[in-house]
Amino acid sequence: MKLFRPEEECGVFGIYGHPEAANLTYLGLYALQHRGQESCGIVSSDGSGLHAHKRMGLVADVFGNQKVFEKLPGKSAIGHVRYSTAGASVEKNVQPIMVDYSRGSIAVAHNGNLVNANLLKAELEAYGSIFQTTMDTEIIIHLLAISRTHSLVERIGDALNRVKGAYCLLFLTESRMIAVRDPHGFRPLCLGKLGDGWVVASESCALDLIEATFVREVEPGEMLVFTKDGQMQSLFPFKKIEPTPCIFEFVYFARPDSNIFGRNVYQVRKELGRQLAREYQVDADVVIAVPDSGVPAAMGYAEQAGIPFELGLIRNHYVGRTFIEPAQSIRHFGVKIKLNPVRELLEGKRVVVIDDSIVRGTTSRKIVKMVRNAGAKEVHMRISSPPTSYPCFYGIDTPNRKELISSSHTLDEIRRYITADSLGYLSEEGLIKATGLKHSFCTACFTGEYPINFPMPSQVPQMGLFSKDEEYTEQ
Repeated sequence: MKLFRPEEECGVFGIYGHPEAANLTYLGLYALQHRGQESCGIVSSDGSGLHAHKRMGLVADVFGNQKVFEKLPGKSAIGHVRYSTAGASVEKNVQPIMVDYSRGSIAVAHNGNLVNANLLKAELEAYGSIFQTTMDTEIIIHLLAISRTHSLVERIGDALNRVKGAYCLLFLTESRMIAVRDPHGFRPLCLGKLGDGWVVASESCALDLIEATFVREVEPGEMLVFTKDGQMQSLFPFKKIEPTPCIFEFVYFARPDSNIFGRNVYQVRKELGRQLAREYQVDADVVIAVPDSGVPAAMGYAEQAGIPFELGLIRNHYVGRTFIEPAQSIRHFGVKIKLNPVRELLEGKRVVVIDDSIVRGTTSRKIVKMVRNAGAKEVHMRISSPPTSYPCFYGIDTPNRKELISSSHTLDEIRRYITADSLGYLSEEGLIKATGLKHSFCTACFTGEYPINFPMPSQVPQMGLFSKDEEYTEQ
């Protein structure tokens, strides 16, 4: 049995003009490991050619041998950590993609998801294109290759004006690195400086690790071109639209020490908890969090409600992505191997449990029962986001709508299913207020209002969201 959480999408990191490019990219990917744990890769450039090393597995395992870096020479590199949202989790789909075509060599790393990928792929195949992977990222390569414009910058702009969806992209050639963020700005992307070199990363925590200076965020719809004279050119090759960054980056995906969309994630999450306490306070003795993403919100809730915060659930940080269950069934094994309650803090208490979301409800049900079995007198569940009722098509791996419990159950039905004494979700208005930002967000997973039109789910199997065969039955 596997616990379900919304899965992180991907992380990208690139550095241009630094003598230790590959080593620093490794460290950058290490900082972004939370955004993808299936595979990782680095492509470097030494000015005359591209060099790649990529494998299935975690960053520390794939790049654990120092000899790997001897095969990644040069002053520029891009890297990628992946969780598959489009395309299977197999070796051929490990990024960055590196290809040779009529105009030279190019490597691409992509964070996001293209909603018109199937239509474009069918069109390209009809004209003779042959695909080597099952990723939507490869479509960008084919569009770039067939573009009739002259410069690389023009070809990238031409290709990206044909795709629809979410993307943060890094391109690397022998002489240039190019970074692009989609016009909606769904995913975060930031710019930094390290000595004479430029750094681009999905989150600012990657800049912190290598002691790069944060310069600014890459703007929605912006293309940055880095050239060997050390210069950076900023272009806006797309029609300007109202940005709609993903609000769930604040709720769950981004690391709390990162700054995204103009705010610190930790501070926003703590304010989510404060706002949740204003909307759904309850008489209780202790507030605990479902670690790790629920901790800042729980601290904010406890602070606002005037209730002590305790680490009532301890997470085992050494559990891998898979584990073997014992032959003799242990109830709620999947939860128990990752979380363990501290009975001395919970016994006889009225407990408020803070989590970031409820997806299918099965994990929440197990956690509530675990807290009760540890002696809690009452268990009140509080969620620091609105009900997740719709799937994401912009780079997050979520189930289809029929598997999302809030899409077909009332608040009280969900409460009874998870066996909590009370249940409260943060309102959409409270969520947006807690960010402290005025601009629009993508809240499609809560509202079903998608900023970009997309085909019906039955027409988009490349998204990989509709055929999960994981087991979530109750013991």
